[in-house]
Amino acid sequence: MNFFSLISIEIKKIRRSKIFLILLAPVILMWLPAIINSGKLTKIQDISILPAHNFFIQGFMGMVWFMIPATLIICTVLLTQTERLNHSILKMLSLPVNSGLLCLAKFTVLLILPAIQMFLSIGVYYLSAYISSRMQEYDFVLPLSYSLPAIGKFYLAALPAAAVFWMISTLIQTPIFSAGLSLAACVPSVLMINTDYWCLHPMSYPFYVLMIEYGKAAKGVYETSIDWLPWIPAAIIITGVCLIVSCAKFGYKERK
Repeated sequence: MNFFSLISIEIKKIRRSKIFLILLAPVILMWLPAIINSGKLTKIQDISILPAHNFFIQGFMGMVWFMIPATLIICTVLLTQTERLNHSILKMLSLPVNSGLLCLAKFTVLLILPAIQMFLSIGVYYLSAYISSRMQEYDFVLPLSYSLPAIGKFYLAALPAAAVFWMISTLIQTPIFSAGLSLAACVPSVLMINTDYWCLHPMSYPFYVLMIEYGKAAKGVYETSIDWLPWIPAAIIITGVCLIVSCAKFGYKERK
């Protein structure tokens, strides 16, 4: 059984679950306040930023700080629990397939889910911007050439955190403890991006990227260039270590 067959099996397992509603709900919840408060963005502000850019950044602020990590944590718990219900993991491990490959297949599905959420975010953003534009008689709609790269960066920045959450769920099989520990790790994100050690905290990566976009839109408020070093090496090492540990420990209890 090859890698792509395993991914197909994992997708079929969650196809009838409510996981896609979990992906859509936070997207809608994050943009409702943006629509309601859109009138305030057109007023004169102390910060030099266009209302359209402010609308985009304010709408995604809660998304990248908490909702994306929280969604990843929930999806991680659901994916791991799907295997443990009715001892499904024992059935999968009995197949002629490497447990590490099975772990990577499930992790790949975990990465597909936030990609779907980002796609939904694009649609909800443009719908919200259109509604707000009609309400305030001001054009809040930004071109795709701006929104797509920015949202793509948010997604890519969340991948190391996904690896950390996946490792935690593999090592701690009790859902409430693994989810609690993962959520607790997200709390200091805002504080971490203002320290010299932010690159060691993967959960702060998406918020860091958003603040870079904010700095580009509102000059003089925040830095406008990304510190690729030591960020990229740190992100690669953290992701690699987490995946190696996850593959080594995946199904360990059931294989004993």
